[in-house]
Parts: sequence; structure tokens; C-alpha cells
Amino acid sequence: MDYLSQSAFLTSAKVTLARGPVAIVLVEDLVAVESTIRHHLAAGFRTLIVYAPEALVLPEDVSARIHRIPWDMHRPDALTEAVNPLLAAAPPGVWFYYCFNAEYLFYPFCEHRNVRELLAFQAEERRFSMLSYVIDLYAPDLARNPDAVNRDEAMLDRAGYYALGRPDPANQGHPKERQLDFYGGLRWRFDEHIPENRRKIDRIALFRTAPGLTLRPDHTLSDEELNTYACQWHNNMTAAIASFRVAKALKRNPGSTYDIESFVWHNSVPFSWTGQQLMDLGLMEPGQWF
Repeated sequence: MDYLSQSAFLTSAKVTLARGPVAIVLVEDLVAVESTIRHHLAAGFRTLIVYAPEALVLPEDVSARIHRIPWDMHRPDALTEAVNPLLAAAPPGVWFYYCFNAEYLFYPFCEHRNVRELLAFQAEERRFSMLSYVIDLYAPDLARNPDAVNRDEAMLDRAGYYALGRPDPANQGHPKERQLDFYGGLRWRFDEHIPENRRKIDRIALFRTAPGLTLRPDHTLSDEELNTYACQWHNNMTAAIASFRVAKALKRNPGSTYDIESFVWHNSVPFSWTGQQLMDLGLMEPGQWF
């Protein structure tokens, strides 16, 4: 269903958003939008909301399964102004997920289990959020794919990831409990082209709504416990978001495109489009779920 505005959607949002889990796709350009939507519909999200420019044209079978809201993702605070009103309108306890176009959610055993099974397990473990790592994808031949996007030949980095303690400004800069800042991928290898506040690859992409909960511009949530990588009693499952977003940006930006002839290096490997490969590389963890 298409809506004239976000306000028009919000008039009936409580009923729509009660049917979770809810996925939000934020469309920044017209690259790989259809494949992004189809991937998340196939994952098992019951409600899928697409914020997109009016220029986007989708097949009828896709349009019939989504809620589409016109949106300009290039305006200031576009992310939080899109997501937070939905969180406020949804009933408490609904699972939400968000991503951008040309991004694809993977989680442990996703080849055999849908996202509803995943989130049911998380709830049983008394975990109301799920840490995700954004894993950069890129085309191996930028001459053939100048936008750096090629799903059939996508590559990723098998190494070069690390974590640092997350300083707490309210506690003299000491590390926050069970929170880390994660780095790696193209944001690390080409950091001279990435603003410092955009170099992290961690994102709390899956979480449950609660009264007053909001998403912050740095992809963390207003409830600090939801930003943790593990609970106090054992390690928890993590997910991965395979993403062409940074590669696209680096090749679109005039300040970086001519400095980058290829993203391929000695730690590049073909992406198999499976969660098993990401687990084998240590890029997501099954926790207690087997």
C-alpha cells in the first residue's frame, strides 16, 4: 500500500505495526532496492515498511506486500525522523529491524530458520535487542561495475575486524559495561575517506519496542542495556548485515572515487550469500542457539 506521507501512515499505524516483526527499508538511491525488499520478505518479516523516493518503481507483486512512504533520505536527521515515530506508534514488545537499500540481513542458521524463530529464541533468552555487524560487500571489477555493486560476484573481507572499548562520557571516559565499538571492512581500509563518527560497523538492527525508546543517529538506542553485546550470564547471538552501502558511497563520492581503483586485497573472498560462511569467518555468533 502506498501512502501520501508518513503522517498518513501513522493514522492507522498502531494496527499495522502490531503485526511484527516489522522491517524498515530506507531507500537512499535506486540501486538493488527490489532485491533488498525480496530478501527481507523471504526472511519472514510480517510487516515491511519502505521509505523511498517517488522515482522508485517496483513490480506489482512486491508493491502489494509492502507499506510505502515517500521520503528523502538525504535530508538532515532522515534516519531518526523515519524510524522513531514508528517506534512511538507501535505497541510495546514488537520486534523492529531497519536497514538501507543494498543491505541484506543474515543470522545464524538463516538457511533453515526464519526471522520469527530467531526472535522467539531471543525473547526466551530475555534479550530484547540483537547486535549486528555491517559487513561490506563490493564488486571485484569496478570497471564493469562502477557503482561497486554486483550481487553475483560480491566479495567481502575475511579479516581486518577489531573492537575497542566504548567510552562513557558520563563516567570520565571509562568503558561502558558490555559495550564495544567495532571496526573493519572498507570503513577501516579507506578510513581517510570516512568521517570518524561513521567508521563503526556495529548496529543494533533488531530490537523490541518499549515506551519512550528511540533510535539515535549513531545506530544505538536510548536504553543502554539494548546496546550491549551480551547479557550478564552468557554470550548472545549476533547477526550480520551484508551491505554494498559503503562501497557505493566511496565510488560515488568525487573525493574518493578516483583514489580507488579496486576494493580487492589479499583478504578478499567471494561471498556465498549464506549465514554459514559468516559464522565460519567469525562475523556472527550463534550464542546458545543451535
